[in-house]
Amino acid sequence: MEQAVLSLGSNIGDRMAKLRKAISLLPKQSESSFLISSVYQASPWGFSSNDLFLNCVLAFETTLTAERLLEKCQEIEILLGRQRQGKGYVSRTMDIDILFYGDIIIENEKLIVPHPLIEKRKFVLIPLEEILPQFIHPKLQKSIHQLLEICQDMETVEFYARAADLF
Repeated sequence: MEQAVLSLGSNIGDRMAKLRKAISLLPKQSESSFLISSVYQASPWGFSSNDLFLNCVLAFETTLTAERLLEKCQEIEILLGRQRQGKGYVSRTMDIDILFYGDIIIENEKLIVPHPLIEKRKFVLIPLEEILPQFIHPKLQKSIHQLLEICQDMETVEFYARAADLF
């Protein structure tokens, strides 16, 4: 079993409802190993939109391979109305990224883990620090706390709701 760490985000429709539904559909093996951050609101990263994102990070134990977990995450995105439109960032009902899969490094056509932009995104690092501050990024060899301290992302990330509000 490996610890999967995911980032969830939504900026279209009932964002909290989309986060709740995605969390309920994820293949968690054990509720006792389930960690979830508070929900944060942030401006879109990498593109312009007036629709702010709600983001959270969660970690859980899974027996799925990283590739199968990616497939499951993409199935959930589609179920929640995501429509992929080529390359580039756009508004979306649901976005699920695999941030970490244990301390395993994966680089292939379908999947790169750890996610290659973690250290550049405060909307990921702030909730990630909340649940796993001492976790060491397997490629960068820095803790999440250290990565947040040196992150140069200037976007505003604001507390929106407690993790308990997702259940």
